[in-house]
Amino acid sequence: MKIFGLEITRQKAIAPVQSQSIWRPVIRESYPGAWQQNVEVRQEVVLAYHAVFACMTLIAGDISKLRVKLVAKDSSGIWSETSSPAYTPVLRKPNSYQTRIQFWESWVLSKLTAGNTYALKERDNRSVVVKLHVLDPSRVTPLVSDTGDVYYELQPDNLAAKSERVVVPASEVIHDRFNCLFHPLVGLSPIFASGLAATQGIRIQENSAIFFGNSSMPGGLLIAPGAISDETAQRLKTHWESNYSGKNAGKVAVLGDNLKFESMTTKAVDAQLLEQLKWTAEVVCSTFHVPSYKVGIGDMPTYNNIQALNVEYYTRCLQPLLEAAELCLDEGLGMGEQIGTEFDIDGLLRMDTTAQMDALDKAKGLLTLNERRAKVDQKPKPYGDTIYMQEQDHSAEAIAARDKALIEQSENPQAAEPPSEPTEMQERAFVAETLLAMKKAMEAA
Repeated sequence: MKIFGLEITRQKAIAPVQSQSIWRPVIRESYPGAWQQNVEVRQEVVLAYHAVFACMTLIAGDISKLRVKLVAKDSSGIWSETSSPAYTPVLRKPNSYQTRIQFWESWVLSKLTAGNTYALKERDNRSVVVKLHVLDPSRVTPLVSDTGDVYYELQPDNLAAKSERVVVPASEVIHDRFNCLFHPLVGLSPIFASGLAATQGIRIQENSAIFFGNSSMPGGLLIAPGAISDETAQRLKTHWESNYSGKNAGKVAVLGDNLKFESMTTKAVDAQLLEQLKWTAEVVCSTFHVPSYKVGIGDMPTYNNIQALNVEYYTRCLQPLLEAAELCLDEGLGMGEQIGTEFDIDGLLRMDTTAQMDALDKAKGLLTLNERRAKVDQKPKPYGDTIYMQEQDHSAEAIAARDKALIEQSENPQAAEPPSEPTEMQERAFVAETLLAMKKAMEAA
């Protein structure tokens, strides 16, 4: 069988013949008793709710735009970006039919929708992973053998010509899972907690559409002063619905025989539909850990600090997803302890121009000029690979030597001779020697 052009043979299914599935059909109730009351939360309906759709696409879009870096640890324990023919190509182009951004969107959306992301590995003759394919989570089943080994049963996708299943070992699948509340191999989507609120929001919108489709005229009762026959009641009902409801709502009705019309449906204002709709959207945002203002719900914070807002969004929502994906890539691609992957979050946590310039100015003693210029996409300068300090700054060794001399002088004041004042010639010679040393250092750099 072929999945995304990758040939998978039946020989791989021999080992886990005695495997037993841990993924059983389980009734997931949105609240206790929902199943008995025939309350159904359908995933395709929940995904159509604007808050769910906005949270998922926001998270997937923000993560997919981040570049995945290959980093290596040097002898000093510092991680810096590097490249490798075994890992760099698959990070830049995961497969032949998706860009890097499309691949990571599929990865994150699968995790948020189903709680699980399954990425099938494709290897070359060197057994190096050259392609990654995000599978439909509804067509993948985790299996555990009697010996405790993990396998995955793969069903063909809806574009496959043949319908046969295969079972592959866990070494051939990267499994990124979310909220493992019931089993360590079974992830759970945030929709599990927000499905009822999203369904309620959908129903509020449907009721509003019906209400406004009736020209904002609620339903009601036609009341007769006395007894009427069923035939007369049906005739009045049909006449009223055809002439004074739907597109005809709001027309003038002339009632005789003391007939009265009384509104029965609760008006939108009385039901506080806007407040209820906002509440359901806020519940959805809380389950995805997304600040509600990020998806247009509620007011923006009053303080004007873009970096602080982005840091809050990153730490509460994105950081667990990013670090989990990094670890899955490191283990799935077979990286060792000295090499790994990192998402470049500089673009996500970008500061405003004034704050960025101020931060770079304060980093003069930490970063070289060229390193600071690289932060703002400027080309390096020939003289920019040196860290500059102010003249009054001294090294820790010089301060320690000065303190040691002061202590020795205090312990033996008679042995210490007061230093003589330098002459003008000595000062000029010292300045000349210093300038010459600085010139030689710059030329060597």
